[in-house]
Amino acid sequence: METMSIGKLKAQLPAVLATVRNGGRIGILYGKNKRTIAMLVPFSEAEETSSYEIGKKYFGKYGSGNGTFSQNYKKLLKRKLYEKLHSR
Repeated sequence: METMSIGKLKAQLPAVLATVRNGGRIGILYGKNKRTIAMLVPFSEAEETSSYEIGKKYFGKYGSGNGTFSQNYKKLLKRKLYEKLHSR
């Protein structure tokens, strides 16, 4: 994985996006300590899956929006699934 500062990212954005489009992963460094705070990764078709489909996969009918759980619990599941998917 390649890493770069925000300044370098801004200066070379078209080249960086071409690298990511071709499957590369780029870590974004920030601050005096140059800590990695974000990562640019290629967009995948799996991320287009709805939270209801993902919920059904992990929790059966109750995570899919079909069932008798309360609306608040369904919202909580949806938020947790979204966080799980986007924390990779």
